[in-house]
Amino acid sequence: MRSSTIKTMGPLEWFLLIILSVLWGGSFFFSKVALAELRPFTVVLGRVGIAALALNLIVRASGHRMPGSREIWGMFLVMGLLNNLIPFSLIFWGQTRIASGLASILNATTPLWTILLAHLTGDERLTANRLGGVAFGLVGVTVMIGPDVLGGLGLKMLAQLAVLGAAFSYALAGIYGKRFKAIPPYVTAAGQITCTTLMMIPVALFVDRPWLLPMPGIKTWGALLAIALLSTAMAYVLYFRLLSTAGATNLLLVTLLIPVSALLLGTGILGERLDPRHFIGMGLTGLGLVVIDGRLLRKIKSRKFLQRQLSDDCSM
Repeated sequence: MRSSTIKTMGPLEWFLLIILSVLWGGSFFFSKVALAELRPFTVVLGRVGIAALALNLIVRASGHRMPGSREIWGMFLVMGLLNNLIPFSLIFWGQTRIASGLASILNATTPLWTILLAHLTGDERLTANRLGGVAFGLVGVTVMIGPDVLGGLGLKMLAQLAVLGAAFSYALAGIYGKRFKAIPPYVTAAGQITCTTLMMIPVALFVDRPWLLPMPGIKTWGALLAIALLSTAMAYVLYFRLLSTAGATNLLLVTLLIPVSALLLGTGILGERLDPRHFIGMGLTGLGLVVIDGRLLRKIKSRKFLQRQLSDDCSM
């Protein structure tokens, strides 16, 4: 019988979770800086190309070897498409039209799509808690997009839908990624990023034609290195470390923290401004994730039960 016990996180796990949220939240900031001089597909190629080099070095340093099976590399190809190429491209294009903070908020809907897809594919049953959480989250998305829905398919609305599409692609990757359990995590990370790089080279060259653009400045190169080495390579290392020690359920909490760091960086350094409805939508999405997680509700119910028991004992 499969255990449903949720692992307890100690101070180290909480510290690593916060660091991971900063690294992933920072990716929205770094990409926004890079997009000032580079085109979206070029930024994607720079991100995955540099990260692929770093992760392959990590694989060698950890004593592992990349597999030689065509079947496994075919799986890496699909994972790279769903987990990197599609979402990175959609998010980076979306960030050319909307603020990085808003992009991070919309991206935080990934667990909602994961739960719906897991139910449709038969992986996990849609419980009352999860259904309620998804409902809160979808209302939050509607609030964030707001009047843009009534104004037709403008570029700003398309950008928001693009980021939601990226979140949906991440959800598909999360379900597909379950088949990599027998492969060392670093190898999976390096394999999918390497495949993404190979797929992105012709796309970036054909669409962006980066050789026609002026040579980017130091700030852009710094942002590109940061998003590749910190927000991708290092983030993957922390992610798989937490996955093994804290469990997948606790990792869900990182989606609540990512928008916080992205918003602080976007508003504090880039001078971005968001509408009140975006914060209301983020609150509803966060509430949805809390309901899905269920632990806070269980603690409240447990506390009420203990209070009732004490009350009954005192009345005897």
